Amino acid sequence: MEAAGVTHLGAELRSSFAPNRALIIGGGLGGLFTALQLAPHPVTVITGGRLGETGSSPLAQGGIAAAMGETDTVEAHTADTIRAGDGLVDEAMAGMLAREAPARIVELLDLGVPFDKDLEGRLLLSREAAHSARRVVKVEGDMAGAVIMQALTRAVQAADHITVIEDAWAEDLVVHKGRVVGAAVSRRLEDGSRRREVHIAVAVVMATGGAGGLYEVTTNPAGATGSGLAMAAKAGAVIADAEFVQFHPTAILTDADPAPLATEALRGEGAKLIDATGRRFMSEIHQDAELAPRDIVARAVFDKAHAGGAFLDCREAIGARFEEEFPRVYNYCQEAGIDPVRQPIPVAPAAHYHMGGVLTDANGRTTLNGLWACGEVASTGVHGANRLASNSLLEAVVFGARIARDVGLHMDTMVVHVSRKKLRKVLERKAGKAADPDRVRELRRVMSRHAGVVRDGAGLCRAMRAALALGNSKSGPQLTMMATTALMISVAAWMRHESRGGHYRSDYPKADEALRQRSMLTLKQARKIAAAATGSANPDCEESR
Repeated sequence: MEAAGVTHLGAELRSSFAPNRALIIGGGLGGLFTALQLAPHPVTVITGGRLGETGSSPLAQGGIAAAMGETDTVEAHTADTIRAGDGLVDEAMAGMLAREAPARIVELLDLGVPFDKDLEGRLLLSREAAHSARRVVKVEGDMAGAVIMQALTRAVQAADHITVIEDAWAEDLVVHKGRVVGAAVSRRLEDGSRRREVHIAVAVVMATGGAGGLYEVTTNPAGATGSGLAMAAKAGAVIADAEFVQFHPTAILTDADPAPLATEALRGEGAKLIDATGRRFMSEIHQDAELAPRDIVARAVFDKAHAGGAFLDCREAIGARFEEEFPRVYNYCQEAGIDPVRQPIPVAPAAHYHMGGVLTDANGRTTLNGLWACGEVASTGVHGANRLASNSLLEAVVFGARIARDVGLHMDTMVVHVSRKKLRKVLERKAGKAADPDRVRELRRVMSRHAGVVRDGAGLCRAMRAALALGNSKSGPQLTMMATTALMISVAAWMRHESRGGHYRSDYPKADEALRQRSMLTLKQARKIAAAATGSANPDCEESR
């Protein structure tokens, strides 16, 4: 039996109404938390794999930041968030994030998340990079994401108001008379074939995650390729801060894809970064040494990795406690033939988090009527140029709750009508095929070399050219969406003639106070800028030809 508001070419094609139903695209923390908070309103959740097992959320190790300690304050959490964001954080949004964090932790506890506690029942709190206090709540050491998602999955499965559609990928937003009214979805059927469906809803929430898969080395799982950002951009949404990609400094150096992560909490417990000679180097670069903001540590590790190697030394600080306190990282090391109790762990930066995304307000509303965005796909303003550690899961639940309240207030009065002609036009497009792996590898190579940890104008020209070419090719929706997000990142990076946070340009190595403002672009603007920048009339791009 089909969920309400769904149609396909095999069904009777008629005008479609979807009263009282929300559509959430994405089954990670942001998507599931929003769905649960929307009760009792009916919700459909589209997820690319099995419920609770896809996306970046199950892989998260560190935890969730919240001022829950006796000596910690909301004001200190806010200040740390603003400081890490290197001048571009929306301070009102950061304050709201920190204020609402403790209540969201309590709600997660009520949903059955077993956060680590001491013998007296108090939450155990860890300290991570750029935090002034211990304020990160954890689960089973470094298993936060997986265990949180297990608890939310159980809650979703028990919720009568939520319908989950697994093994389905959104390919387009459906826009009717200037309003987002649903999504075209490629759904895997029992016989292995795919069918294109249209899901109509009074509210659409984009919760599709990040874009780490645009890079050769990433901690993100397969599927984190910026598809949600691309769909929103194609529909006309404003994209903010796209140039700011966070590279986690301590991915374990193996051939695995995605790259396994050595959590920030290891450095919070005293682990040191050393070079190939065994010499500690972060203490010479920043006053906070290994706990400096991620962008600073990532560039330092990047330099050392290209000059003989960089290593995370946990032997003295953690030693024999490693397996018990950090079981996931310990297993990653064992699989790579590394004994972290006795050996330093070889590390390198990996694309980890996209600070940019679809521009939203405090309630997750985008610039498109009918569309909200939650989690990594959104740009709420709380991260600025560099995200504070363990604020990502927090952002997902804080804004998920706010989106649910906002949508819930209006669902009973919102009614969407889509004509039969509009439905047929969307449905007659074929469900997309898998992207050509050779072209995907080429795009990832170009983005890593030219829009990665260190950038310059000539390299960004190459990235823009590649993104334009792939975006204009008949390569199917998956590769086109990847190219679209790559274009938004490279154009925004090309336009920012300074270095700030996660965006570092070797040709503009200093921050420029005159450029201390968020970037905002539509896809139409980005294409126009890229075409002009890479054209033969621009001498600045000549050397990149």
